[in-house]
Amino acid sequence: MKGPRRRLEAPIGAATLLLGFEEPVRISRAGRAPDTLASVFCGPTTTSAVGEHKGRLSGIEVLLAPWAAFALFGTPQHELADRTVDPDELPHALSHRVGELASALAALPSWESRFELLDEVFARWFAAGTPCSDRVVRAWAELVRSGGVMPVPRLAEEVGWSVRQLESRFREQIGIGPKAAGRVLRLQGARRLLAAGPGQTETAAVCGYDDQAHLSGEFKAMTGCTPREFTPARRGPGGVPDGDRMTGEATSLVLTPGGGADFPGPAVLAECSL
Repeated sequence: MKGPRRRLEAPIGAATLLLGFEEPVRISRAGRAPDTLASVFCGPTTTSAVGEHKGRLSGIEVLLAPWAAFALFGTPQHELADRTVDPDELPHALSHRVGELASALAALPSWESRFELLDEVFARWFAAGTPCSDRVVRAWAELVRSGGVMPVPRLAEEVGWSVRQLESRFREQIGIGPKAAGRVLRLQGARRLLAAGPGQTETAAVCGYDDQAHLSGEFKAMTGCTPREFTPARRGPGGVPDGDRMTGEATSLVLTPGGGADFPGPAVLAECSL
């Protein structure tokens, strides 16, 4: 990539492990001091972040089902909610090896050999990792399948737990409660639908919102801007990134470099729109 880059990253239903090879990325969240890291771990979050670099960034980004991140690192995921951390600092026997893995990947001559190594190492790490509850895996799959709209009491009933048990296990192994996870997944679906063309009224109805105002309020709370700001900005010059973080999803928005704010508001977004 050439030139400084600045991207808004909306919440997604996944944990992120970035194995950086060279220059670090600076990540900012509202209300928190920025983090500048080469390799990054971030669990599920209900708020957006801004990532920026000076013009050169290389590495491999691995998106994990949240329960898989718990199995990999063994750290209660609620301790990492809405945080960005250096994976080598996670309190797990495997975590200190992340930096070594990033260096080994960077030294390989091809992407094919890098992905082969990554597959082999992750298979070993998962085999030695912390067992995850089968009921959590099942509950997460049901919530994803429903687009985040399955009521929490019904979800608990589906897996044979009380609501309190489900909430406790979600906080431990997913990082956020089932209600918050449903909000993230519902908004993810709404962004995808809005990017495809339908208006806010139709999107709100399809994605389980009470009305357009409910959709707009959730969008603003979790993304930092409204649908009227986010969607047109992606259609403006340079607004859509080279690749969204998830195939077929509207996860990201390119912002103007050096906008002068750690967290984008309408004034920054307006610079990207037509």
